[in-house]
Amino acid sequence: MTTWIINGKIWNEASGGTELMHVRVEEGRIAEITSEAPASGDYEVVDATGKLLAPGLIDMHVHLRDPGFEHKEDIATGTLSAAKGGFTTIACMPNTRPVTDTPETVSYILDKAQREGAVKVLPYAAITKNELGRELTDFEALKAAGAIGFTDDGVGVQSAQMMKDAMALAQSLDRPIIAHCEDDSLVVGGFVSEGEFARRHGLKGIPNESEAIHVGRDILLAEATGAHYHVCHVSTEQSVRLIRLAKQLGIRVTAEVCPHHLLLSDEDIPGMDPNWKMNPPLRTPRDVEAMIGAIEDGTIDMVVTDHAPHSAEEKGRGMELAPFGIVGFETAFPLLYSRFVATGRWSLGFLLRRMTSDPARVFGLDSGRLEPDAPADLTLIDLDEERAVDPETFVSKGKNTPFGGWKLQGWPVLTMVGGRVVWREAQ
Repeated sequence: MTTWIINGKIWNEASGGTELMHVRVEEGRIAEITSEAPASGDYEVVDATGKLLAPGLIDMHVHLRDPGFEHKEDIATGTLSAAKGGFTTIACMPNTRPVTDTPETVSYILDKAQREGAVKVLPYAAITKNELGRELTDFEALKAAGAIGFTDDGVGVQSAQMMKDAMALAQSLDRPIIAHCEDDSLVVGGFVSEGEFARRHGLKGIPNESEAIHVGRDILLAEATGAHYHVCHVSTEQSVRLIRLAKQLGIRVTAEVCPHHLLLSDEDIPGMDPNWKMNPPLRTPRDVEAMIGAIEDGTIDMVVTDHAPHSAEEKGRGMELAPFGIVGFETAFPLLYSRFVATGRWSLGFLLRRMTSDPARVFGLDSGRLEPDAPADLTLIDLDEERAVDPETFVSKGKNTPFGGWKLQGWPVLTMVGGRVVWREAQ
């Protein structure tokens, strides 16, 4: 079946603006992009009515909680939430139960995503068995099963020798190491950043060095092994300085940042509200400015959500006892569009690149492009619609967000994967 997406505004990098175009989709791929309206014929029509037509967003850091924590999220609800947010490709973290540390668990995720998923799911596998930091997993078997990289996300690999061995093995298999950077000896007892909020409430804070020490260590190990080293959810000015230097030296380092670390600091936390508890924690205003500068100058390569759903009961245990994490799929684009594009700081093309072609480039994906012969993974976004964030309307099982009530514009209204509509906003 041929599908025409008509009257879509497509970003033109050369002109620095959008153009009204029509896109023909056949067999799951983009067959044609033209300014000429299609003649009448036997085909399906999606009328974009002047909304932005963009490549499907890519999120290389998400938690689907499946297997083992399906009360928080599962592959069906998580991927539908991603589709609602305009994402067409997502990469899920291995801190499941069981941990994604065997080929069987990788296969379970891929098979279930094929049956029940709304978007493309790329699984990471754990670096160490059960993410305990004691013994490496079978990288070769995990790669053969479909793992796209290796990470112990949720915990940092504490042993430098273990990390060096992991990098050497990953490099030999042409797979990246994706690192959650956290020195446990500096974190014990902390659940917010070492900053103004912690001081005001008499709390033990998590210092910036807890992240940056691992970043610095791992950069040296990446240089020694030649591995592709990717830094998860960067949040500190010190980490940015180290990553910037590593890139200048030609070391194979890439990095990501979350919307909340671009928008919020610890000084914004309104009180002991567990919806503001995430890992890494919200840092200082100076760190926020460092994150913005780093995404702008390319030190940080991409935006990810770190979508981390939890049940209302779990988040209801209070700031100290509640688990770390917030949901992110359904608010990521509107947050960044409203804060940076609508205000004139970023171009629309810049934001799209950081959420599409840049993650595709870093991880070697055949996606993130709106051009002939590219996969028909597309999202339609209403840049003019303004509405408030209402967690009760999330299709994710998780409602844990600090952005409830925020008025935003730039909402995805339709998402297509392989030429098939997987999400359409109710009219």
